[in-house]
Amino acid sequence: MSHRLLAGLLAASSLLAVPALAADVADYGTVDTSEVAIVNNADLIIELGAGISTQPAYEGSDDYDVSGFPIVGLQYLSIPGLFDIGSPDERRGGLRISPSFRFIDKRNADKYRELDGTLPLERSYQLGLRAGYEFPVYDTLNIEIYGEGRYAFNEGEGFVGGAGFDFISRPTAEWEFKLGPRTTFADSNYMSTYFSVRPIESIASGGRLGAYDADGGFKSVGVAASARYEFRPDWFLNANAAYERMVGDAADSPIVKVGSEDQFFAGFGLSKRFSIDLF
Repeated sequence: MSHRLLAGLLAASSLLAVPALAADVADYGTVDTSEVAIVNNADLIIELGAGISTQPAYEGSDDYDVSGFPIVGLQYLSIPGLFDIGSPDERRGGLRISPSFRFIDKRNADKYRELDGTLPLERSYQLGLRAGYEFPVYDTLNIEIYGEGRYAFNEGEGFVGGAGFDFISRPTAEWEFKLGPRTTFADSNYMSTYFSVRPIESIASGGRLGAYDADGGFKSVGVAASARYEFRPDWFLNANAAYERMVGDAADSPIVKVGSEDQFFAGFGLSKRFSIDLF
C-alpha cells in the first residue's frame, strides 16, 4: 500500500472514529456549559488535551510518521475593565487568540535514501500565536477567518505562518464540524533550510539532486476538516484531517521532486474544557 493511500485512509478513519466511539457512550443529556460558566463567573475558559497524529516525515516527504501532539485552546478570557477575548458561549463567536506550535523531526539521508548526499537537519520547533474572528451566518453555521504566525528555531530558523477560513457547523450542543481552505508561507531562511540544495550536496548526490536556492513566499495551499464531540460535560473527542499541495519554490525543489507535492495530515485526540474564576 502506498504512503499516499495509507495517509488518505488514516484521514478518513480519523473522521469516522468520532461517531463510532460516540455510539458506545451512554446518553447523559444536554448541558449548556456556557451558562454554567457565566453563573460561576468564569474569567478564563481553556481546553487542554493530547492526541496522536500522522504527518509527512519531513517537508515534502512521501513517507509518514506517527507522533503525539498537544491540544491547547483559549475559548474565553476576561480582564475586568480592560478587554474580553472570545465568549463563554462559543456559538456566539467573536475574537479568538490561542498559541500556535509545530514540531518537525530531524531529517537524515541515512534514513531517507532518496535524500542521499544532503546534509542532516536537526529537529525544529515552531512557536507563535493564532488569531481568528468568528461570526454567525445562519442559526447553526458560522464562519471564522484566521491567521497564524510562528518562529522556528533550533533548525530551520525563520518565520512561518498560515491563513484561511472555516465554515463551522454546530447542529447540536454536542457536535462541532469545521471545513475550509488554507495556505501556508515562510520566509527565505526557513525555505532555504528545507528546500534548497547546496552545490556540494548536488555533487554528493551524483547530480541526482540539482543545485537549487529556494526563496521565501507561499509554501502550500490546501483544505482541512475537523470534528469534535462532547461525550461528557466538558470532555471532547477530536478528529482532524488536512491535505496540502506544495506550491512556489517549495514545489520546484529537488527535495520535493523526489518526495511528493501532496502532503496529508490526520489526528485524533481527547481534551477537557476548564472554567476558572481568576478575579
